[in-house]
Amino acid sequence: MQFDRVIKGDVVLPEGVMERGYVAIRGEVIAAIGQGALPPAAEILDHSGMLILPGLVDGHMHTGSAVGFPGIEGASMSAAAGGVTTCVDMPYDVPRATTDAAIFREKVEWVNRTSHMDMALYGTITKHNGLDAIAGLAEAGACSFKLSTYEYDATRFPRIDNTTMVEAFRRIAQTGLMVGIHNEDQEIVEGAIAAAIATGRTDPIMHARTRPPLCETMADLAIFEMAMETGAHVHIAHSSLARGLDLAEMFRNQGAKTSGEVCIQYLCMTEEDLVRLAGFGKCNPPFRTAEEVERMWGVLAAGKIGYVSTDHAPWGRSKKVYNGDIFACGAGLTGMQSFAPLMATLLLERGLPLSLMASLCAERPAKFHGLYPKKGAIRLGFDADLCVLERGDFVFDEADIQDREDAKWSPYHGRAMRARVAATYLRGAKIWDGQSVLARPGTGQFVPRQHREQFWA
Repeated sequence: MQFDRVIKGDVVLPEGVMERGYVAIRGEVIAAIGQGALPPAAEILDHSGMLILPGLVDGHMHTGSAVGFPGIEGASMSAAAGGVTTCVDMPYDVPRATTDAAIFREKVEWVNRTSHMDMALYGTITKHNGLDAIAGLAEAGACSFKLSTYEYDATRFPRIDNTTMVEAFRRIAQTGLMVGIHNEDQEIVEGAIAAAIATGRTDPIMHARTRPPLCETMADLAIFEMAMETGAHVHIAHSSLARGLDLAEMFRNQGAKTSGEVCIQYLCMTEEDLVRLAGFGKCNPPFRTAEEVERMWGVLAAGKIGYVSTDHAPWGRSKKVYNGDIFACGAGLTGMQSFAPLMATLLLERGLPLSLMASLCAERPAKFHGLYPKKGAIRLGFDADLCVLERGDFVFDEADIQDREDAKWSPYHGRAMRARVAATYLRGAKIWDGQSVLARPGTGQFVPRQHREQFWA
């Protein structure tokens, strides 16, 4: 039986690396996985000596938060170049959030028309009178929900009060979907910012000082208590603290469905980087201390991290320039195109197996968002989504980012990397050749949640 194509290289599975292996594809799915002599195929793609990982699943990105639905096209190009074949896009789009089934279906149309890679979608609710939309969003194919304990915009990115949050959790629990939470305490942050401005402290480090660890853990405790009360799967959308993951484990041990993800910046960036990068290093939650980064690697080693994501937010360069007031800069980082090279580099620098990358950056996020068994792994019958990494000594250059011109900036510009993405395959077709995005807008497609089974451990 001849396959359509066979891709040869060192195949990275969650359980280890299959050296001199291959992945055979028929149509859009994986039809065979093996080692040694290659089976007959219409096309042989030889990546000998390179690593073949499952295409990454980025469980946290904001394609539409900066420029609206048109941002899908550029951000998805960056994803393809970064080895990301499926992303889960946040609902806080400009000028309106994805708060009901009609808006959701409109966004799906944009994905199917403009995206270069496959995309699943979060839903959210309005600040007032939004609860009745939850069931419809789930039926429309949302993979998860996103709510916030902190308000960036009363319409687009609101704070949901505790009474409404509890009822939302009850209704979301009935759908079987996960609810991710932006976890910062509003009162602590607003009070700290007001005090800083009153004393004239608007320099970069004050972004971290006005969002102290306590503002995260206070929010974590509140949402986890609500998880215990309602039975909902409640997930920290971005923990910058190891303690957040410890708390999730503690509540799990008491019977709650609680979890948390870590954005890749919290595995490598520190307060010193915030001072160095100023606005281009501003994200929420902020970078923490070098000691906290080490603690984060400790909880990773202990298996307490749900998955690793990017929180990619491609603000235009002008919104990130620091002119003396760090509070005036937009919060969010680009991170999609650097995702695979950086994660591989961090693991190699610490002598950790790259099989962790296949788990934390592909299989586990796919499971959390109900996209497994279609996405997230090199397994028979799964979509043939692959990320090919070339090992070596490279330097990340923001000028190479595949996106609109004003989104070509990166906090990792100039960083030494020990890998680069040599090729990306989406459903068996090459969409990145190491130099150019080969996919066209519309190559990517919306991926609805595949089932209502939950995964939180």
